Amino acid sequence: MTHRIARRVLLAAPLVLPALRPAAAQADYPARPVRFIVPFPPGQAADLFGRLMADELSKRWPQRVVVENRAGGAGAIGMEAVKTAPPDGYTLGVGTSGTLGINPSVMARLPYDAERDYAAISNIFTLPLVFVAHPSFEAADMAAFVALARSAPGRVQYASAGPGTAQHLTAEMLAFRLRLQMVHVPYRGSGPAMADLIAGNVKVMVDSLASALPNIQGGRIRALAVTSRARVPQLPDVPTVAETVSPGFEAAGWSGLVAPAGTPDAVIRKVNADAVAILRDPQVAARMVEMGGFPDPGTPEEYGRFIAAEIAKWREVARAADVRLDS
Repeated sequence: MTHRIARRVLLAAPLVLPALRPAAAQADYPARPVRFIVPFPPGQAADLFGRLMADELSKRWPQRVVVENRAGGAGAIGMEAVKTAPPDGYTLGVGTSGTLGINPSVMARLPYDAERDYAAISNIFTLPLVFVAHPSFEAADMAAFVALARSAPGRVQYASAGPGTAQHLTAEMLAFRLRLQMVHVPYRGSGPAMADLIAGNVKVMVDSLASALPNIQGGRIRALAVTSRARVPQLPDVPTVAETVSPGFEAAGWSGLVAPAGTPDAVIRKVNADAVAILRDPQVAARMVEMGGFPDPGTPEEYGRFIAAEIAKWREVARAADVRLDS
């Protein structure tokens, strides 16, 4: 009888040991460098805050987190690279309001499904957008900007970080609400657009507060209005769109971490726990506010629900403004 029991244990052992190996591997995560794919060029809010998160995780982990910018296709190229990466936790994506919230409604041939192809980890930040102008622009405030756009349909041109971004759709939402006719001038990221704005090649831009703030503070551009519900502490004297020209108007950009679908839950929870701890650190939070954003930690489930709600919100805007990127 004893020999039979021992034989059963030995026969069962090969079935048990392989099951333990993945758990052990996940417990050692990360055992090699982790890659963050940012689907936009350097200088945009997703890049700025993504790099901040990468630097902070590198301090906590035995391996570095390396940021790779994969721009193009309104962020679709970078997000497709995240989708097709091995689901092992060593490639993570910095998803954005544009790539995850807006693209599903404006791109008919989107090479990924924003809800099914990724495992949500946590949002990193939210931030208001801001209408900014070159100092030579004839409208000194938001009311004058709207009056100019109404008086000369098609005359006002505004730049954005690219077609289908939150910056683009925010301007379209304002145009739809106020029946304005403006010309969109898309760029490949906030950096090139801001360079042209500062040079005076374009006179108006919708940008994230994070990327526009240093140039506003430096006097190189002028802030007309922020898109948040209330004024922001970084620019307390700059009014909101809602209080000046469109009551109830509100829009925000955001970026968060996602992994390829199928990434082990233990890895998702590990990244989430460390990311949330970083976002709740008072020094990191203060740094993010200085940069123009607000930390937004949460559970993977909360972030997943947030993404679904953003898709529904921007779908209404895209339909109302008839925005299509590949029609």
